[in-house]
Amino acid sequence: MRSFTPNVASINAIEEKTKALSDEQLAAQTVEFRKLLAEGKTLDDILVPAFAVVREASRRVLGMRPFDVQLIGGMILHSNAIAEMKTGEGKTLVATLPVYLNALSGKGVHVVTVNDYLAQRDAATMSRLYGFLGLTTGVIVHGLSDEERAAAYNCDITYATNNELGFDYLRDNMKYEKAQMVQRGHNFAIVDEVDSILVDEARTPLIISGPLDDRSDLYNTIDAFIPLLVESDYEIDEKQRSANFSEEGTEKLENLLRQAGLLKGESLYDIENVAIVHHVNNALKAHKLFQRDKDYIVRNDEIVIIDEFTGRMMPGRRYSEGQHQALEAKENVKIQPENQTLAQITFQNYFRMYDKLGGMTGTAQTEAEEFGNIYNLDVVEVPTNLPIKRIDEDDEVYRTFEEKYKAIIAEIADAQKRGQPVLVGTTSIEKSELLADLMRKQGFDNFQVLNARYHEQEAYIVAQAGVPGSVTIATNMAGRGTDIQLGGNLEMRVERELGEVEAGPEREARIEAIREEIKQLKEQALAAGGLYVIATERHESRRIDNQLRGRSGRQGDPGRSKFYLSLQDDLMRIFGSDRMDTMLTKLGLKEGEAIVHPWINKALERAQKKVEARNFDIRKNLLKYDDVLNDQRKVVFEQRLELMEATNISETVSDMRREVIEELVQKHIPEHAYAEQWDAAGLKEQTNALLNLDLPIEDWVKEEGIGEDDIRERLTEAANAVFTEKSERFGDDIMHYVERSIVMQTLDSLWREHIVNLDHLRSVVGFRGYAQRDPLQEYKSEAFELFTSLLNNLRQAVTAQMMRVELVQQEQPQPPVMQAHHIDPNTGEDEFGSVHQASDVTVAPENRNPGDPATWGKVGRNEVCPCGSGKKYKHCHGAFEQA
Repeated sequence: MRSFTPNVASINAIEEKTKALSDEQLAAQTVEFRKLLAEGKTLDDILVPAFAVVREASRRVLGMRPFDVQLIGGMILHSNAIAEMKTGEGKTLVATLPVYLNALSGKGVHVVTVNDYLAQRDAATMSRLYGFLGLTTGVIVHGLSDEERAAAYNCDITYATNNELGFDYLRDNMKYEKAQMVQRGHNFAIVDEVDSILVDEARTPLIISGPLDDRSDLYNTIDAFIPLLVESDYEIDEKQRSANFSEEGTEKLENLLRQAGLLKGESLYDIENVAIVHHVNNALKAHKLFQRDKDYIVRNDEIVIIDEFTGRMMPGRRYSEGQHQALEAKENVKIQPENQTLAQITFQNYFRMYDKLGGMTGTAQTEAEEFGNIYNLDVVEVPTNLPIKRIDEDDEVYRTFEEKYKAIIAEIADAQKRGQPVLVGTTSIEKSELLADLMRKQGFDNFQVLNARYHEQEAYIVAQAGVPGSVTIATNMAGRGTDIQLGGNLEMRVERELGEVEAGPEREARIEAIREEIKQLKEQALAAGGLYVIATERHESRRIDNQLRGRSGRQGDPGRSKFYLSLQDDLMRIFGSDRMDTMLTKLGLKEGEAIVHPWINKALERAQKKVEARNFDIRKNLLKYDDVLNDQRKVVFEQRLELMEATNISETVSDMRREVIEELVQKHIPEHAYAEQWDAAGLKEQTNALLNLDLPIEDWVKEEGIGEDDIRERLTEAANAVFTEKSERFGDDIMHYVERSIVMQTLDSLWREHIVNLDHLRSVVGFRGYAQRDPLQEYKSEAFELFTSLLNNLRQAVTAQMMRVELVQQEQPQPPVMQAHHIDPNTGEDEFGSVHQASDVTVAPENRNPGDPATWGKVGRNEVCPCGSGKKYKHCHGAFEQA
């Protein structure tokens, strides 16, 4: 921290001088800074004057002057680290300092937010500041065209969500022309709510999938084998929902697969058969684990899943990784095409591509080890501008849920009488709805429930949660990124109440009236003790608890926080509530009484630390596996980029052809073997298959004194002659285009197969642990073998196609149909998985007509239904569409 204070003093020293500049002179500093960088100065050299310029421009344009602690936060972000700043300390404004400085290099800066609403809001607000200083701002949200995306990425500063950035990277690496790519590199990114994006959401990868070719014959063939097995051929573990083949079963299955021509090599578990292993395992599970009318039903020639918790049918949902197709084969219904993973990446590996990375959040210290190990980011705590006055009380522990909720409702009623604003934090949507129902039964009607992914509405409700006497029930993450100000948020009220009122004296008078009202409401809230945060249970992670607490006590305001727990809470149950329940009974704890003691807080914190360590180990282990794929992904994507940039790859294609011929000769003419031992027939057959050449090889080998070098030379000459003739007939330009197209399409096709093979390998490699072998090492070595096989197959496939290619007039190849997927780690639902949508276009809520679904556009499954029912879309009109 001390290393930043000299720079703060230097910025303050030139503040008056900077203030004296006119607007034009201040804006002209951007040109001056860029000139200095062009002359060899570094960004660190111009940090002090650049930060001073941003501070002054912010004062003039936004009416906000960054505090000294905000300058420190900006320097931390610039220095490749995470700034931990408490809620309400102005992180959005802090980001403008390093964003402006790094944008001067002209390489682009990405500001990453957790949702589209925040990306649009922050871009709209801060673009005024950047525009004043001569920089351009773009924003990437769902539903933009490639042209709009490319324009946004070409701006000096681009606001976007983590999902959109990752998907654009994957889609770019599936394009066939460099001009079609939208991103222009990964220079510097600042991640807002860095713990949410780089820790919580990083548990699940981003996936782009597309429909596979029809493989129903394969599913039906394998399905027919399972009824031939007897009980000793497999082992079933219903508790773990797993099914495995015994040694006898594996042997029987190998014979059946060999007869069907599906087995490569000797053993089912040879690396070439990894996809077949996956299919037979799915078929075994379909027959022995999944029960008709319990796990699924057959309706209208379709397999419909039954929800194990509710017993309801779930039309539209399908089991993944081929399991649904295995059930369709079992029940002899139409096998629907399987979705294939076309590309995938984890957030860890995406964000590690940036040359420089910074992050900001109110809670990062508890995950400092993970940020350091995985992202090489230090966490630096920034002091608050004013001392924190919030009182964090000890937890109250009750024996049952009922007692706990009774105490919470009584506490809310008491706070409401005092006029104290209350924010109630719950760990899930279900629990927030449960508490709301209990409150309604108790006669409460004046409260808000936040539990939908409807970010604009969430932001407004959260912003008004500081109004005296208000009660807001929310999941811990709801409305994140929006500041709760005591008395209410002026900007949001003006936008909502005066959105239609034109600028003029009337509007100004009404704004002044709202400002005065908020001022009075703030005084009432302060007198009542500030925002009271009540938490209904502890989260697995201390960080989430701290986020909730941090909602109260912003900018030196008073506040209070308290956690209400019961022995039936998940964490308390795991922690060992049986012993505690016995102990509390012995202590004479009566119904409705609570135990409050600092020891309980410490014990819970230890339990949370253990859970955090376990979750970190899981993420670290997942990353080790993904790193294997990531190394190979980099090689393939770099190769694609080189191919797109190259105007002539004839030499590469020629090298592939030469290597194929070399391998053919080596395989059929072993070194130091006599001519009688040569496999002339096999060489002739393979030459025909791979080179499309019908040559008298059997006659060549009978010639006196002929050697393998002579055979190789003749094959090369014959192949080159065909190729030269094609080149002359097509013309150089067309030939170069054909070569590049074939290499790229073949590479893409093989890479997609490779991803599927690695997925299948990953699902079975864990069993190697039973043989005292390290599954990760096994995965690494076999993944390398599969990648080597991919490169070998690429050479052969490209050579075979190039030797057969003829000109036919057709359109330029297009990337396959793609769907984006990111599973929400908290709910297990696909954030992009709207099953049936009226349109691919996102429509602003105010432009939707509740009575006309045609005007709704794309509606997320977890959004509130636009019809006005108050239900989620998936439980309302979305459910009708799926049914």
